[in-house]
Amino acid sequence: MSVRFENSQSEKRSKIRFEIFVSTGFDALEVAAVSGVLAQANDVLGQGAFDWRYVSDKPGLLTGSQGMIVRAEPAVANHDFSDVMIVVGGRKKTGADWIARIRAMKRMGRTVVLLSDAATSFIEATGPTSGKATTHWKDVLTLSEAGYFPNLTFSIAENANGIITSAGHSSTLDLMIGLISDHLTSPQVAELSSLLLMPAIRKTSTEQPRNIGHNESLFDKRIAKAINLMEETISDPLPMVDLADQLGVSVRHLERQFNEVFDDTPARFYKRLRVKRAKAMLEETMVSIVDISVATGFGSTQTLAKSMKDEFGLTPKKIRDRRSVKLVDF
Repeated sequence: MSVRFENSQSEKRSKIRFEIFVSTGFDALEVAAVSGVLAQANDVLGQGAFDWRYVSDKPGLLTGSQGMIVRAEPAVANHDFSDVMIVVGGRKKTGADWIARIRAMKRMGRTVVLLSDAATSFIEATGPTSGKATTHWKDVLTLSEAGYFPNLTFSIAENANGIITSAGHSSTLDLMIGLISDHLTSPQVAELSSLLLMPAIRKTSTEQPRNIGHNESLFDKRIAKAINLMEETISDPLPMVDLADQLGVSVRHLERQFNEVFDDTPARFYKRLRVKRAKAMLEETMVSIVDISVATGFGSTQTLAKSMKDEFGLTPKKIRDRRSVKLVDF
């Protein structure tokens, strides 16, 4: 995906202007990825082709994750729009102000990018659309369980009706390079990725390495295959005999592999995956506890409650009561 930024103001400035919308608790990795790509691209080009500033509905010094601090300018409604607006993620979800601003940007034909949690907030607020959308794989799973978002994908980024939603986090590097690639030659793109120590640039259609089983480089391929099968059957967990049979190994061999890698049995590992999925759904969706117990293969709220208590020391109700999700209120 490469986006051309066409408007007379940017031509007069001879620079492409980005605004990075941040809120308290913003994702420091995403902010660093956006500004880092633009700064390195300027070095590769030997000129300041790209300019950026931080904006917020609550301007001033804002603290993000890992203690990162930025000074943000006010995002004044219907005023001083940049060529590109990027809303970074952060666990403190807001939305009313930046959603109004991205709609104004869209009307003007400008580029809008929503990363991870920002994409999730936008999807929750606007509901299903005719185009595809994405966000971080963890939120794709929980939104999909809610059943109201049929056009979600696990791609790194999607562009629907002029609004780009993205997985964010480290994939922000790939997306940023894709966005500005029309303004660099192929050798310059290669040089940029080399400076950023990126072994390859992923296309936006690339699927996210969701769940730990997709990180095959971290585990023996046989272990990765086992974890993937567990993750795919969370709602209807397989007996160990059937799991081993589908993997083409004996139960004893599977147990020996998991003990060597995780110092645990595959059965307990499988159960923890299901409990963690249930916890994510409790904290980040409005799905009922009964439906969550079914979706994670526990069958009853009592069985889920016991497993949650054993793993986290809290009942599903207490975890649900402290959830941090906020649906955007227009």
